[in-house]
Amino acid sequence: MSTTIGELVASHPFMAGLSADDLALVVGCARNTVFQPGDLLCVEGASADTFYLIRRGRVSIDVHAPGRGSIVIETVGPGDVVGWSWLVPPYRWTFDARARDPVGAIAIDGACLRNKAGADPALGFALLSRVSTELLARLQATRMRLLDLYGDHSER
Repeated sequence: MSTTIGELVASHPFMAGLSADDLALVVGCARNTVFQPGDLLCVEGASADTFYLIRRGRVSIDVHAPGRGSIVIETVGPGDVVGWSWLVPPYRWTFDARARDPVGAIAIDGACLRNKAGADPALGFALLSRVSTELLARLQATRMRLLDLYGDHSER
């Protein structure tokens, strides 16, 4: 039995609670995709025209540091999302994302979804609410990693 792209999108945690009408709009911009270990999902500085709902496998989020090369700042997996840059001008990636394992993902065309969200404020609000929640979670996780790395570890 084959699973449809609509079923894949609807089952991803990022889309939980989205209305059937809104899901249908998202599905119209979606396609199933796979990446092999080492494949890049996105490249820092390139045009950000897609975001990915990760279904299986792990993806590292990497930044370039002068004199140090590429640094993994986070690794995400099934149920996570890769890419917010499609939503905010100038629509350029601010990191690399690389498949660490065989990755199955739903690729969402960012320009397609921006147009639909612009024409349907309820969809736009639903997407921005989800993106904001994800961004806050990632920011808090980054904060904890920074405290772990640079915090005061002396005993008091």
